[in-house]
Amino acid sequence: MEAALYDPDGGFFASGRGARRDFVTSPEVGSLFGACVARALDEYWRALGEPDPFLVIEGGAGNGRLARDVLRAEPSCLRAVRYVLVERSAVLRAEQRTRLPIEPADEALGPFVRHSGEDLPVPAPAAGPVLTALAELPAVEANGAVVIANELLDNLPFGVAEWDGDRWLEVRVGLDGDRFVEVLVPMPEGPGPSVAAGTRVPIARGLRAWFEDCDRALRRGVVLVIDYMTHDHELRLRTYRGHARGGSPLDEPGTQDITADVVVADLLAAAAGFAVTYDAPQAAWLRRLGIEELADEGARRWREGAQRGDLDALAGRSHAHEAAALTDPAGLGAHRVIVLER
Repeated sequence: MEAALYDPDGGFFASGRGARRDFVTSPEVGSLFGACVARALDEYWRALGEPDPFLVIEGGAGNGRLARDVLRAEPSCLRAVRYVLVERSAVLRAEQRTRLPIEPADEALGPFVRHSGEDLPVPAPAAGPVLTALAELPAVEANGAVVIANELLDNLPFGVAEWDGDRWLEVRVGLDGDRFVEVLVPMPEGPGPSVAAGTRVPIARGLRAWFEDCDRALRRGVVLVIDYMTHDHELRLRTYRGHARGGSPLDEPGTQDITADVVVADLLAAAAGFAVTYDAPQAAWLRRLGIEELADEGARRWREGAQRGDLDALAGRSHAHEAAALTDPAGLGAHRVIVLER
């Protein structure tokens, strides 16, 4: 899975595929999602004591669409923001530069001024927003920061285990001629849940590694996770290509997305160093942040500007449709939002 999705010489995301070309994520629906995330960032910033600099780390930042919409919403914390877009694909990091003023990493984690008469550099206040892009989570120990993971965790590489009724077997990948095939091997220790014979469950290796990185990066702060999740341990594996379901994950690796529902118990175990402070469907979270108010404001701008047909009026007209898509209980609105703090 790691190679099929992230290999720099042929991985699915490394080639620049993903959102919009193969599937739709909330930021691709329109700017309204970013405006709501901006409101959430203001809440976390105030709860953390309005730190300046205020480090915002977006994991799986893709082409920068969400970051752009967050900044355009002009949250109150904007002047304090140092925004780090973490994206493994060099193609997508290059695309970010067409949307955003990306700075060198040392500038985003600075810039610095000096104490009078001292040599110790300190971050310059009210210097934001400053943005940078990295391939991995930054090696910092932030005291007052937010990590955003919107539809990232489902793409973190996981293993697969199968209970055959007597023992746990790991599903590995082998070769049969020029084809990839499944190979079952005994596991010294199983994932643990009691399941029916023949059931497959994910082994959350990538999830655990990602939270270990978050644990190192956040001395104090918030992790905002938005994804499709399940309380069922059974593996719900899917592939996508060109806005349609793909084939077996072993077919033409690198040409299709590989994803699975995040098991809530696995997430909580991986995030053992954090406390859950919010857990609800995306629809409820967005309504709490005022998405309906934003949609109504957009409708008002459309009514007042329809005769002019200017861009602001047209954007306002689309907000009602965006709000409906983002809160659809049969679609994006069913994503789960979990906020973890320390």
